[in-house]
Amino acid sequence: MIRKYILCSIQPLCILLFFTLNLEAKSSTFEIYEKGGDVTSILYDREGSSLDSITAFLLAKDIYNVVGKRPLLTTLPSEVKGNCIVIGEINSKLITSLLHKQVADDQFLTQKESYLYKIIESPFSKQNKCLVIAGTDPRGTAFGVFDLSKKIGVSPWYWWADVPVQKNEELVIEQDDFYSKEPSVAYRGIFLNDEDWGLQPWAAKTFEPEIGDIGPKTYAKIFELLLRLKANMIWPAMHPSTKAFFHYPGNPKIAELYDIVLGSSHAEPMLRNNVDEWKKDSLGAFNYVANKETVINYWDKRVEEAKNIDGIYTMGMRGVHDSGMEGVKSIEQAAQVLDDVIATQRGLLEKHLDKKITDVPQVFTVYKEVLALYDHGLNLPEDITIMWTDDNYGYIRRLSDEEERKRLGGGVYYHASYWGRPHDYLWLNTTSPALIREEMLKAYQTNSRKIWILNVGDIKPAEYTIDLFMDMAFDTEKYLITQSLDHHSQAFYTSIFGNELGKEISSIQKEYYHLAFERKPEFMGWNQTEPTKQVNLTDYTPFYWGDEIDKRLADYKELEEGIENLQQQLPKSLTDTYFELVYYPVKSAALMNKKSLYRDKALKYSEQNRLIAEDFKTLSASSYDSIQSLTNIYNTSVSNGKWNNMMHPAPRNLPVFQKPEINLEKGHSTNGNAGISVENNSVTKTGFALPTFYPHSDQSHFLDLYLTKEGKVSWAIEKIPDWALLTSTKGELDSSSRTLQQRVYVKIDGGKWRAAKQPSKGKFKVKMGKEAFSISLNIKEYQFETNKSNLFVEENGVVSIYAENFTGKADYQEFSWEQIPNLGYSDQLMQASPLTEMPLDTLQLKEKAPYLSYSIFTESVNENTELIIHALPTHPITNKHSVRIGVQWDDDPIRMVDFRTQGRSETWKLNVLSNLAKVKIPLSIEEVGKHELKIFMVDEGVALDFFYLNMKNVPLPYALLDETRY
Repeated sequence: MIRKYILCSIQPLCILLFFTLNLEAKSSTFEIYEKGGDVTSILYDREGSSLDSITAFLLAKDIYNVVGKRPLLTTLPSEVKGNCIVIGEINSKLITSLLHKQVADDQFLTQKESYLYKIIESPFSKQNKCLVIAGTDPRGTAFGVFDLSKKIGVSPWYWWADVPVQKNEELVIEQDDFYSKEPSVAYRGIFLNDEDWGLQPWAAKTFEPEIGDIGPKTYAKIFELLLRLKANMIWPAMHPSTKAFFHYPGNPKIAELYDIVLGSSHAEPMLRNNVDEWKKDSLGAFNYVANKETVINYWDKRVEEAKNIDGIYTMGMRGVHDSGMEGVKSIEQAAQVLDDVIATQRGLLEKHLDKKITDVPQVFTVYKEVLALYDHGLNLPEDITIMWTDDNYGYIRRLSDEEERKRLGGGVYYHASYWGRPHDYLWLNTTSPALIREEMLKAYQTNSRKIWILNVGDIKPAEYTIDLFMDMAFDTEKYLITQSLDHHSQAFYTSIFGNELGKEISSIQKEYYHLAFERKPEFMGWNQTEPTKQVNLTDYTPFYWGDEIDKRLADYKELEEGIENLQQQLPKSLTDTYFELVYYPVKSAALMNKKSLYRDKALKYSEQNRLIAEDFKTLSASSYDSIQSLTNIYNTSVSNGKWNNMMHPAPRNLPVFQKPEINLEKGHSTNGNAGISVENNSVTKTGFALPTFYPHSDQSHFLDLYLTKEGKVSWAIEKIPDWALLTSTKGELDSSSRTLQQRVYVKIDGGKWRAAKQPSKGKFKVKMGKEAFSISLNIKEYQFETNKSNLFVEENGVVSIYAENFTGKADYQEFSWEQIPNLGYSDQLMQASPLTEMPLDTLQLKEKAPYLSYSIFTESVNENTELIIHALPTHPITNKHSVRIGVQWDDDPIRMVDFRTQGRSETWKLNVLSNLAKVKIPLSIEEVGKHELKIFMVDEGVALDFFYLNMKNVPLPYALLDETRY
């Protein structure tokens, strides 16, 4: 017998049962279908909500897809034979007739969107047993039904990501009495936005051509997905490519049937879609000052039209499409106008809705310039939820202070997709799950628990991010655990692809997000938009620090090999799902990086006359072509063309997506037909010098041997010290076989070098054809008279430290530096905690502030040294905070530094494009030897990543340096 087991927590339950029969629960086993028998019936409440009926039919379909047998659906107990699943609200006649005494835990009955499971023996004369799924409200019932569907093998993403249903010949579940928790966040939903390049053309041309737009058929699928994810709210699509939600009568009707809460974006008051519905030719300017009556009538009509809809009303006013308010000349006037606007809007709600105004859900979103208006002293009623926003790049601009936390609850509008300055990211979904966790836990801990909205763009390919966000919103407490993200990722992918493949995919995805955190694929043009500028060379260099470009290409190559290998192991049933969730985003990100980085290599190598520059030019163009081909597969082949027009390889046709134009111009002229280049481009009077080697370190450095002209050149390396290790010592460059260059890595055997008591210098000779080049080797050995534990040393003029590897740590009362895993360049941040306290007194840092200390040993002195501290580019937690730390070098006075940025400053733009904030502190290093760096906490929420001490003003990499830890 094949069984599917449902594992649920057991909670105390005291429920008396139906009529005079002995209805005590004697078994926790429930047979949905046993081979040769009848499949369970589904009984739902005829007097219940429309959602009861919808979920009953969807559950029947789910069971059919699992076992191949379709359950009887009925509202009449007399028609049911055998086992039955009973669906309804806990206070309905149907359910109370089964559970006719109160639940022992009265608190459960007051919970919203909650459900219980209960197996009852012989509930009616002709039935064996029933599984009761009862919700405290219609959505609670639906969540219980869809939770059952998920546990019998139907993924919430069965339709949107083509996840195959897990087939079984029999279906028997183990289910003890279970009560669900109430959702952590009251309203949890998505914003369909910037849909011009995916969702709208797909709906209009492929899925709903009869409407030619995003209509009720599309919204029904979206609403079903939301309920399966235990979400409950929608901000509908609102770009000019899409007609307003209310334009199609079927849209609000389908929202009502699915019991989805309807809202509107931060820029659209009173459930209006200004872009489509405000007709300037007939209505005039959207100006409350000059055109007040028309604006009020416009809102009045919508409130009357929507009075029976479960809605959350956006209050206040901005411009027609995400722009500032019209008709105001100062912040003072704007604040006064907003006060009047909100009072008028609340009057309209009282006029049309049969509720107290304090019972009508309302939200005021402090987005962009509205934050300044709010801070100016806006008179915002206590029952209006303040919705905070991120800066469009995942960093929440501000959260509730101590007073604001006393309100009924705050909210957060968060982006996983964005159109605008400094650059869009509308194509691939690469927002770090760890960043989502870190920022949304901040929100939760500061009482923003009323509304969480995620801007998802076109839904695809944001599947995993949506899943995570909604899981966090439903049960936030689970994500306080450090390893929660690893658990969630593995659970998501193993539930789809099986245990072994799922774990490997989870590991690949973790690295995919980490690489994109360093630089999103859409940002690889190193340019900006609005105004749009042409692409530039990246900040990655092929000449320094072990070749940053090759390292990043190697990381993506490893991911590509991983997904190619896993693809070969997949059953055919999972190939479409794998392509959508894993293969397309990972492969496309790799190709975008290759397109940009091969372009860099072509242009930079051409300055050295390397023949191979032409090959890299070809590889860059080929990467572009591969993106087009891959996207074509997504649109035309995956799931038999189901997603045609959903994926666009170049949203808004920005320059970063274009085919690269690479004009190679040769640099200096050369006498021979070959050349040599060493890491860090260090040239001496007698030849070249590799970076300094350190016997305690395992690092290697490289030299490149390359052709500058067509032909053939033999090369050999001679007079190599016996303590020097080279990956190759001879070879041949030949243009006819396209062997145009060879890289040789050099490292030293520290044990041999010490044993032979060798000098601190050495060299070897490279012979290329008729030419010979001398390569100098420099070795530096540290001699310590101190503890080496977590000691950081200078190497080649730089000290590199990751914040997590502190030498010492001191806490103070409840204040402490805490680790955040899987985030930052170093993949492990240190955050100032707790997040609910006021900043520390800067005058008492030495006595009353937690600190992190780092022991450093320098080999040189320099009065113009620079200490560079890198952190997550977060914003102040509240308006009482900044983003400050105290920094002390040795016994110098503590210096206050602040990572805070203003508005859309150039610093902020660079920060969000690189996911990095940095401050530079000048130091004078006057003594060789041991030093101490201390970082004191000032503002909670600061998240430290890594530090560099630049002793010799050397050019630093874009990517993260290895630690120089002894």
